[in-house]
This record gives sequence, C-alpha cells and structure tokens, in this order.
Amino acid sequence: MMSMVMSVISQDPNMTVEEASELAAGAKRAALALFPDKELAYDILYKPRLQRLITERFRLQ
Repeated sequence: MMSMVMSVISQDPNMTVEEASELAAGAKRAALALFPDKELAYDILYKPRLQRLITERFRLQ
C-alpha cells in the first residue's frame, strides 16, 4: 500500500501538494487501522519517506 501511495505521489503530474498530503494522511489511517499499535513504527519507517518524497516532488523548503 505504501509503495502504491508513493508511486502515485511521484508520478501523477496533476497532483497538488494538498492532495499529496491528504493521500499520505489516508495511508497512515489505513495502516493504523490494519496495525493499531504500530504508530511508532509508521512514524519511524514511512513518515520520513513520505515527507521527503513530497518535499522533493513539490520542491518545498
């Protein structure tokens, strides 16, 4: 699921930064619904990857 979200964020030319942020937030909700006690693992593994991808994709500072 996370690979698909990252792929969509990186490849959709019409996606805005707001839509990418909403997609990342939805992925977090879905992951925590599947694994409710693993928020720390999500924050360590996936949150930095998604933040870096969004920052690079939209050239944010």
